[in-house]
Amino acid sequence: MKKIICLLTLLLTISVTAQSDAENIKKIYNSALLNGKSYEWLDHLSNQIGGRLSGSLNAERAVLYTKEELENLGLDKVWLQPVMVPKWVRGTPEFAFIETSPGETTSVNICALGGSMPTPLEGIKANLIEVKGIDELKAMDRASVEGKIVFFNRPMDPTLINTFQAYGGCVDQRYSGAMEAGKLGAVGVIVRSMNLRLDDLPHTGSMSYGDLPLSQRIPSAAISTNDAELLSGMLALDKNIKFYFKQNCRQLNDVQSYNVIGEITGSEFPREIITVGGHLDSWDLGDGSHDDGAGCVQSMDVLRLFKENGIKPKRTLRVVLFMNEENGLRGATKYAAVAKERGENHIFALESDSGGFTPRGFSFDCSDSNFQQILSWKPLFKPYLLHYFERGGSGADVGPLKGSNNVLAGLRPDSQRYFDHHHAANDTFDAVNKRELELGTAAMTSLVYLIDKYGINNINTDQKLKD
Repeated sequence: MKKIICLLTLLLTISVTAQSDAENIKKIYNSALLNGKSYEWLDHLSNQIGGRLSGSLNAERAVLYTKEELENLGLDKVWLQPVMVPKWVRGTPEFAFIETSPGETTSVNICALGGSMPTPLEGIKANLIEVKGIDELKAMDRASVEGKIVFFNRPMDPTLINTFQAYGGCVDQRYSGAMEAGKLGAVGVIVRSMNLRLDDLPHTGSMSYGDLPLSQRIPSAAISTNDAELLSGMLALDKNIKFYFKQNCRQLNDVQSYNVIGEITGSEFPREIITVGGHLDSWDLGDGSHDDGAGCVQSMDVLRLFKENGIKPKRTLRVVLFMNEENGLRGATKYAAVAKERGENHIFALESDSGGFTPRGFSFDCSDSNFQQILSWKPLFKPYLLHYFERGGSGADVGPLKGSNNVLAGLRPDSQRYFDHHHAANDTFDAVNKRELELGTAAMTSLVYLIDKYGINNINTDQKLKD
């Protein structure tokens, strides 16, 4: 009889607890949708500051603005963490055309890739060789490539529903294309933009020369998908056409910037840190609304929603706006290094860096036991149409925090439109839907609420001691 009573008591406790969690999550969603701040903050970041290229004046302005806004929330602590970042500048707009015969040209849309060297002042004009990827180029001999512009024309795979998988399948040509082409004596590189749709917008992004000698480094630019199709078609008809492009970008000396950090100290386990964040820097062609202004303002609003709803976290909640994710990951590396030096215990880190679109769920990098605990919470998210709870990657900025006993996670919005805007001039505030952005904020806050309430598995007893 006692066993039956104990079982009934346990079931009743579980039911009451689940009901309490459902009610608190409902409050979080209501607050985010009725009184959210993320859209207002993003409006300022995008329209009053603009693109926030690492090391730029706009990046500095974004640091000061977000620090001030976090201070206005009345957090327990707000501070700037210094970090040295690369400073690459685009210069005047790039120019390019296809030449079918002397005087017969067709202008095309290009943009320099981040980290690229400039062309000579007079530009570069040469014949082209088209390849579908790095492996195809590596199979060629030097005589086939030397003195030419290599045209990387491998598109994102439209049959892959996970668009990030499609992106990952061809982004190596953007990042390493100039390095590999330079080894074979090419004079320049043109890369098809990482974009699933056909349009006239070139998409920038980071590239690297690795340890290639300066004498072998060549300028690298992205070409719009429409113009990549045009160029490929013209090459099929005439292999002797020439391509001209001019860009005057420059890599300058590193400059000091900052990660922006704010926290609410935990009431029971202050040494267990829950981090949520995005990257404050962006590329310069648009205003960085989706990548990653959205993730930054959502992360800021997570802490505000805790305060607004009177939820006193057991564990320390920390928002981190990382600097220099786009072309160096210096902010994330510095943050993780300082955390290690201080012996900080980051039990959970959540990143939003996939745009401000409708949230579908989360991906998790964690142990089996922690994943099973998270899966037990899925019914709480069902009313909000969140269904994607899968093992997988978290995010570039929280990745360096990976430890043997912690949980890393990434917000997973609907990704079908993300690469229409990624690193392009149309990554602007008008492309962000207010409700979708706020739904993402609510989803993140709800997950953080549950992690804070229940903790994670496999934390040593001495780490749980109260200060």
